[in-house]
Amino acid sequence: MTTAIAIEDVRREVKILKGLAGHCNLIKIYDAYEDNDNVYIVMELCRGGELLDRILSRGGKYTEDDAKVVLVQILNVVSFCHLQGVVHRDLKPENFLFTSKDEDSSLKAIDFGLSDFVKPDEKLNDIVGSAYYVAPEVLHRSYTTEADVWSVGVIAYILLCGSRPFWARTESGIFRAVLKADPSFTEPPWPSLSSEARDFVKRMLNKDPRKRITAAQALCHPWLRNHGEVTIPLDILVFKLLKIYMRSSSLRKAALRALSKTLTVDELFYLKEQFALLQPSKNGTISLENIKEALLKNATDAMKESRAHEILTSLTALQYRRMDFEEFCAAALSVYQLEALERWDQHARCAYELFEKDGNRPIMIEELASELGLGPNIPVHAVLHDWIRHTDGKLSFLGFVKLLHGVSSRTLIKTH
Repeated sequence: MTTAIAIEDVRREVKILKGLAGHCNLIKIYDAYEDNDNVYIVMELCRGGELLDRILSRGGKYTEDDAKVVLVQILNVVSFCHLQGVVHRDLKPENFLFTSKDEDSSLKAIDFGLSDFVKPDEKLNDIVGSAYYVAPEVLHRSYTTEADVWSVGVIAYILLCGSRPFWARTESGIFRAVLKADPSFTEPPWPSLSSEARDFVKRMLNKDPRKRITAAQALCHPWLRNHGEVTIPLDILVFKLLKIYMRSSSLRKAALRALSKTLTVDELFYLKEQFALLQPSKNGTISLENIKEALLKNATDAMKESRAHEILTSLTALQYRRMDFEEFCAAALSVYQLEALERWDQHARCAYELFEKDGNRPIMIEELASELGLGPNIPVHAVLHDWIRHTDGKLSFLGFVKLLHGVSSRTLIKTH
């Protein structure tokens, strides 16, 4: 190692591995030593070889059931890293090792050399990783933990069909394909695979990171849910959405409550699991204390470094009141992820009907501007004219959908 940057990278890798220590699908680190020339890392020995070699030895692809066994382990360790505020940034079959040559040996994530801590509300901007597995937002230089889920989506695609979703002869060609092309789900063997398997991969390979499912949500997907080894982990996304909800206007909260009432049993499964992990009281409510305890129970030294627990400071309003499951659903649902579903329009229309029934009263543009926190310098009549129905002064369907997305004043000015 010749440069200060290279030395710093290895020190960071050691810090991350030590900070994350303890997960069953993470390579074990025993210690690290340094002399004038090198850093020596002592790690557990995995004799089973790389996941890539196993894929090749099976003729390039796995059966659905065998792929599930692999992906559950990958998603388990990825969701654990994300909760701690660590993004791996180089997930690929070469970076997963089997502990032994046995068919049922467990899988370990390795090579955290490109990994980094990512603080709440922070984005990373350096382009790192392997071309075939790199997420579109990494190429746009603005990304966070969702970039890892894209890489898992690429691995899932390869496991199930034996080919890469994005391919070109040059690195720049691969990057172009990642940004512009859509992976094929029509060529064999995709038509013969289950619709759940196709949906699972598609939801991880959504080019918009806001619409992409998280690693914890992927473990709740119908394709994996009934697999015997699945344990649903706490999802950092829940805390991020709770934070946004607590800062939202009363009008937006009412709109989200209406939307939450349209969720299907499948969509509610993830929310029920997350709510249960917060260990609600006997009367079925949670407070700031529940959230704090759930985070501390899962905390590692890595979480202290990424300061993921600082998200609690934005939830202080919950120390004075409690939240039941119905409100939790409104707070912890992702509008963007729902928007990615084929039935989104149905969800939105149904939610708007409920919102109308629950008292969509006439509202002045000035009142709406105040509700949205728009400053005095914003031309509110120009910006909000299509939010309100001119016939009766009530919130229009378009305004309702924009409200669900939590449109900021900055976005409003940009679009006008």
